Amino acid sequence: MDELKKKIRNLAESYSSNLKEKIESRKEEMKTDDTSHYLIYRVLGITTQEGELIDIYQNTGRFLYKYAGSFLEEAATLCFNYKYPEGIKSKVKNTIGKRPTTFEIDFLNKKDAIEVKWRDATTDGDHITKEHTRVKVIKGHGFKPIRVMFYYPQREQATKIQETLKTLYAGVKGEYYGGDEAWEYVKNYTGVDLKVILTEIANERSPDVSKEIKEVVSEIKAKTSDTEPVK
Repeated sequence: MDELKKKIRNLAESYSSNLKEKIESRKEEMKTDDTSHYLIYRVLGITTQEGELIDIYQNTGRFLYKYAGSFLEEAATLCFNYKYPEGIKSKVKNTIGKRPTTFEIDFLNKKDAIEVKWRDATTDGDHITKEHTRVKVIKGHGFKPIRVMFYYPQREQATKIQETLKTLYAGVKGEYYGGDEAWEYVKNYTGVDLKVILTEIANERSPDVSKEIKEVVSEIKAKTSDTEPVK
């Protein structure tokens, strides 16, 4: 288990380093960007300073989401490989349609075809059709399609699509785990509490300041209450 934790820590360090490099590089590139479109921002009531910050966060945010997703999916796969070293990433031929020619399986362990996603926020209606085809193809190859998605999307339309996908998986006798169920599934399937490991790393690298502030405020209120004169 210690070796697995070390691998996940090293993975986090690698992703963090690459992410910071990407963000700094993009910020440097943006210094020479054409900002004439800020005129339209101002027309809409957004100041130049606000527009600049929005552009920076939009550009760097793309990197953050990409790296966060890839990291979590890879960390989860490390857990699966820890318990089942014979498991592999695989592909199956599309026996229903022509495109795509194959479907990828993130982790294939005997009959279990596990798809690992950190979040799926798509609102594309075609996504349901594509996913339906994918699970039917995987089922047709004799495997059980299993979807593990750690975070539900926030928007209503995207959430509805996930609810539909859950029904699709049930229809082919597959399994669908989202949110807390996904973390629990990984824990039960592999014996590894990935969320606890990641929480430890997160607290070491970037403590939850908001939580600390709340605790300090609570302490101040308590002290204030103790020193207030009795009326």
